[in-house]
Amino acid sequence: MIKSINEFKEQKVDAGKGVSIQVLISSDEAPHFAMRKFRIKKGGFMPYHTNSVEHEQYVLKGKAKVIIDKKEFIAKKDDRLFIPAGVPHSYKTIGDEDYEFLCLVPNKEDKIEIVKE
Repeated sequence: MIKSINEFKEQKVDAGKGVSIQVLISSDEAPHFAMRKFRIKKGGFMPYHTNSVEHEQYVLKGKAKVIIDKKEFIAKKDDRLFIPAGVPHSYKTIGDEDYEFLCLVPNKEDKIEIVKE
């Protein structure tokens, strides 16, 4: 099935600042993985947190300082990230544009916990 990304509502994410999500393929549509598109606006961030499921990500636009398990990286357009289940991670935009990425996760319950740094 093909749909334009413009058909999916962008929803605000309460954690962090300037973060939104579009669920492009939901767990109701696909048996194994869900696909989401995240946008972190210029000057925005997602706090240090864990998820109970792994994340596979592909950066579409922008740059961000990404901390994964206390190691700091700069992620930019066309980079891919793998974040294992239970590993703390965070994002903070860098530069003058939004940071956007696709995020694929297994269709399992995802428990999210904010971690104090």
